[in-house]
Amino acid sequence: MTPSQIRDAVRTLQTQGRSLREISRALKLSRNTVRRILRAALPAAQEAAHYGLTLTYLQSAFERAQGNVVRVQQLLAAEYDLEVSYSTLTRWVREAGLRAPVARAGEYRFGPGEEMQHDTSPHRVRLGEKSVTAQCAGLVLAYSRRLFVQYYPRYSRFEAKQFLLEAAHFMQGVCPVCVIDNTSVMLACGAGENALIAPEMAAFARTLGFEFRAHRVGHPDRKGRIERTFFFVETNFLPGRSFTDFEDLNAQALAWCQEVANATPKRVLGMSPEPVLMSTAVAAAAAFLTPIATPTNLMVMGPGGYAFSDYWKLGLPLMIWFFVVAVFYIPLVWRF
Repeated sequence: MTPSQIRDAVRTLQTQGRSLREISRALKLSRNTVRRILRAALPAAQEAAHYGLTLTYLQSAFERAQGNVVRVQQLLAAEYDLEVSYSTLTRWVREAGLRAPVARAGEYRFGPGEEMQHDTSPHRVRLGEKSVTAQCAGLVLAYSRRLFVQYYPRYSRFEAKQFLLEAAHFMQGVCPVCVIDNTSVMLACGAGENALIAPEMAAFARTLGFEFRAHRVGHPDRKGRIERTFFFVETNFLPGRSFTDFEDLNAQALAWCQEVANATPKRVLGMSPEPVLMSTAVAAAAAFLTPIATPTNLMVMGPGGYAFSDYWKLGLPLMIWFFVVAVFYIPLVWRF
């Protein structure tokens, strides 16, 4: 056999589930030779062909997914029953010349629970047999990238209150600051640092425990977390899906947020945002060492006749047990 035929035979036997020893014996090759063949990277076109794909299909899937590789990955799984890793798929797309890497100008960095961002974007969606323009409202936590989106026929202050309340329930809490666009839905007048938040919206935000902050005019990158999210929604959620009405649209959007957007590991975090949020919630709840840690600790200090030292004596073992259970339990329910 020629060298190329040997390489193809080795990879074919590996695909069939043969062990390294079986491949070595069948082809009369040393194990080191088999290892070198398996470790060598194939060109994108040959590797895709090895999986039973053609460059034409890859281009077609890329166009149908509107350039979103995550959606291409889902199409391969649905149509070919083929699981290809995201890194492999992006390499195929890059080597096939379907997408050039985008140079990043800069990046904002946020701490856990520091900020959330809210905005809206018009999207064309198909409801039944009709194509309509719907307002996509989105809220994202700046650190963990946890996302919540819903659609509305129009977006006034009434819809804004409804959306933010649902978002707070979905996130199981809020960040102290919500960065918004300079829109009349939220603002009474002004813009940027001089913006005056509409009194009813400012009062509503206080009931949920946060305040609005408008970004500087001409500086939309300040809320780049949510701006980028809208492109993700348009290219991953909407393509290939049909909806009967707004209720069905929002039900599917909620399921997509839970099962796809927030279940996908984030590049910056190196994991899904779900276990990060639950770990933060557990750490915040495990405040047992001092009477001033929480109002409930302080409330029982007087009636119970506790001293300051009693809290850490009893609270330290409880906190250790709390964290031991959380370390094992959280990954079982909320996958990394």
